[in-house]
Amino acid sequence: MKEILQALQQSLESNEPVALATVVEVKGASPAQVGFKLLVWPDGRIMGNVGGGALEKRIREEAMSALREGQSRLVHYTLREAGPDAIGMLCGGEATVFIEVYQPAPVLLIVGGGHIGRPLAEMARIVGFHVQVVDVRAERATVPQFDPATITPWTYVVLITEDHVTDEQALRQVLDTPAAYVGMIGSQRKVGTIFDHLRAEGIAEKRLAQVHAPIGLDLGGRSPAEIALAILAEIVQVRYGGSGKPRALLMEKRD
Repeated sequence: MKEILQALQQSLESNEPVALATVVEVKGASPAQVGFKLLVWPDGRIMGNVGGGALEKRIREEAMSALREGQSRLVHYTLREAGPDAIGMLCGGEATVFIEVYQPAPVLLIVGGGHIGRPLAEMARIVGFHVQVVDVRAERATVPQFDPATITPWTYVVLITEDHVTDEQALRQVLDTPAAYVGMIGSQRKVGTIFDHLRAEGIAEKRLAQVHAPIGLDLGGRSPAEIALAILAEIVQVRYGGSGKPRALLMEKRD
């Protein structure tokens, strides 16, 4: 138990995603006991024990699925060959497991801390992002320089500098990273010109298609704060896989 908790703490401190599966209820014959724990990482590594055999294999698979989806879950298994929730065992008992997902806090990397970057940073902090701002003006920056090596699958990158050349240079570096989101501000003409430059350098169309540009949802606002809101709305939509449509319309379709 101590080793599992220490490993969990280490993963949290290093911003490494991990899932903790805990047996919370057992009925009848079962190799698992209440309190058994299994720590599971996205690459398949495990630590701990929840009974071994087919049950542990199924819990491990479910934990990896939970990590991919980023959602904790309560899972029920019947240790029988057939029937609801059956996993092909002969014990005859039941086990309920809580799989808790721990993921790094999402990072919003804003390249350009100007009149749009400032309100965007404020709003993003409110909704739970760890915000990093890169800017040539030190008083507007929170990190000393733009470092693509620090970008992870939990990083959302926004390119909103005051210079289209700087935006293009930053985009060129970001395309090879595992960023969850990349968005660039600018008119359709500016975006098209930059994309043409990158195509000429051999950048694949598939990679360019992953860039959200012009950036943000069409909310109609034009002030810096309203544009920042539109950008953040698109980021949240991408993060959770939302439709971006009014919820009222979605409810009408369900009815």
